[in-house]
Amino acid sequence: MSFQDIFTSSFLENVSSITLLDIVLSLSLSFLLGLFIFFIYKKTYSGIMYSPSFGLTLVALSLISTMLILTVVSNVVLSLGMVGALSIVRFRTAIKEPMDIAFLFWSIAVGIVLAAGLLFLAVFGSIFIGLVLLLFARRRSVDSPYILLLHCESSEQEQEIRDFLRSRVKKLSLKSKNLDASHIELNFEIRLQEEDSSFVNALAEMKGISHVALVSYNGDYMG
Repeated sequence: MSFQDIFTSSFLENVSSITLLDIVLSLSLSFLLGLFIFFIYKKTYSGIMYSPSFGLTLVALSLISTMLILTVVSNVVLSLGMVGALSIVRFRTAIKEPMDIAFLFWSIAVGIVLAAGLLFLAVFGSIFIGLVLLLFARRRSVDSPYILLLHCESSEQEQEIRDFLRSRVKKLSLKSKNLDASHIELNFEIRLQEEDSSFVNALAEMKGISHVALVSYNGDYMG
């Protein structure tokens, strides 16, 4: 078989094997499931700053992966060329949140499964994954961690601060302690009692404390 025989064989005849109805149905379901993934991402996000553009990326990824796999399924020759073209693509954007990787793979998987014709698996699998993520996100938000940053002047005040915090918060853990000529910097991980943050005002009014800050903590600490 010569090189010309390959391109005149039945490989190229499969390009019309996918009907217009299949394309419309796959892309429509991909768009709806992409919106569902976007909704779950927005509801379960626990980072510091939410990025709407990433949610839009999830919808786009599901549509793009569906279109690519439909092309691969329809024609073997085109799929080989596509693999070669995609192999030179390099992504250098850093992923800050570990869960973002799961959502990216979820969007890609939805597109692949829909293009393969497994519509029930794509819909049922997405609903199941979404419910699991919502369940764990709700349980996690009940006891959210915070970082308390403050500056004091002496070790005696440090001990006074510890005693005060133990009486006002559910859990107290020292993350870091920095000293210089003017003050002592303390970083605590804390759990609030019934979302009560009034103790921050009391700390700010204490003598010898020059700075107090309470920050939502997503679990990734960098000292």
